[in-house]
Amino acid sequence: MSVHRVLSRRATATALLAAGTAACLLFPTTATAGTAPSGAASAEPAAYTLPPAGAGFDYQIGGVYTPPAGVKVVSRDHTASPAPGVYNICYVNAFQAQPGAEGDWDADLLLRDAGGKVVYDGAWGEAVLDIRTADKRQRIAAKVGGWIDGCADKGFKAVEPDNYDTFTRFSEYLTANQAKAFISLLADRSHSRGLAIAQKNTSELASSGKESGLDFAVAEECGTWEECDSYTAEYGNNVIVIEYSAGGLSKACASWGDSLSIVRRDVEVKPQGASGYLRQTC
Repeated sequence: MSVHRVLSRRATATALLAAGTAACLLFPTTATAGTAPSGAASAEPAAYTLPPAGAGFDYQIGGVYTPPAGVKVVSRDHTASPAPGVYNICYVNAFQAQPGAEGDWDADLLLRDAGGKVVYDGAWGEAVLDIRTADKRQRIAAKVGGWIDGCADKGFKAVEPDNYDTFTRFSEYLTANQAKAFISLLADRSHSRGLAIAQKNTSELASSGKESGLDFAVAEECGTWEECDSYTAEYGNNVIVIEYSAGGLSKACASWGDSLSIVRRDVEVKPQGASGYLRQTC
């Protein structure tokens, strides 16, 4: 099961984030993939559909259950099956290896320090993937692309590649341009399979999201950090907000409750019925 991104990792990157203030724009919910962004592999375009804006949302990457009443959009891990009758987003950990999964990757695709040791995102025990060269980006994208293909085959409608913001935590190794080049490859693969693709967090790159091939945003704690407008400036109302605190939910709902999909979940995103499960909306 994939590890989700919440509070402490989000807070680590806060000093690097700059929220935008551009006015909200509206975009259609159906699109066709066009020319692949710079750095992306070419593929035949395919029609894809964005999640309905402002719809009831549930974040189920920590375990699946029947969506609550009123939920029209659900995000689940790529190892799970889509929920019937709703729009399903497929979560993949794209920029880091799953805990203990280093052996699933070619050794040279794991980022290493000057001493040759694998670089880890410590709190989650995840090895960072090395996206510094075009060749390595292509090879990593091929593996992640297999998961994206699996999402499409199962019937998901969109993909949510996590850890786009890894470069903000490891700026001594990685750059924003490398992250953008890699996400463009994933966008091309997603669109070729008829899937929309989300920008996950990383508000400092929101203004170039569409240029990179991204279609909508999944933003953790943008109410808490007062940065939801960074995403709406690029994606209009096609922004899904997940908060993990009462204060964050209150702030998000006060400013965006009439237009965005907003939910508060427990930090561990537990399935309904488990101890500690929490789900609240505006």
